[in-house]
Order: sequence, then structure tokens, then C-alpha cells
Amino acid sequence: MTDKRIDLPQGTLDLLILKTLALEPQHGWAISERIQQVSKDVLSIKQGSLYPSLHRLERRGWIRAKWAVTKNSRHAKYYELTKAGRKQLEAEESAWRKLTAAVGQVLETA
Repeated sequence: MTDKRIDLPQGTLDLLILKTLALEPQHGWAISERIQQVSKDVLSIKQGSLYPSLHRLERRGWIRAKWAVTKNSRHAKYYELTKAGRKQLEAEESAWRKLTAAVGQVLETA
């Protein structure tokens, strides 16, 4: 049996995190779970990739973090999209759609 999970292309994780946070603020584990759930278990984000990406997005001003209590009464850092992050999400989604359309064209005609 083959593994149905695939590796993300470079730079894709930031886009997925921004898109996930566009819905609502979430803590790291919930972001990872949401991406895995929506992708029907094809995408699995490891902590070693997730948290560096979250910190990078925070440094760029695209997300902000604050401590809060989870549903399980634990303290966790919740991340939310900033206004600049929403703008970046729009730009990255547009670029992603152009890229995938172009790759699709090549695959169909080459």
C-alpha cells in the first residue's frame, strides 16, 4: 500500500496557514489538524515545519499571537491574521492559482 500523503512544495505551508487563519484564530495544533482534515489526510504538517513558519509569518506582520485558554483548559498561543496578512493571503492565492493553471496547461499539452 502506498502512503497517500505528499510533501508540500517550498513556500506552500505559509499560504495554507494564512488561509486556515482567515477563518478564525487558532492554536498551532489546531492549524495542523485543520489542514490535514480539509486535505483528507493527504497533507500532514509536522511541528518542525509548522512552528518555524508561524514565527516567520509573525515576524513579517502577517499574523499575531496571543495566549489564551483552550477548550481543554490548557494555555496555548492563538494565532490570528492581521490586515497585512489578509492582503498577503489574497496575493499568494492569486499567484498560486496562476502557477497551478500554468502547470496544468503544460501537463495537458506537453
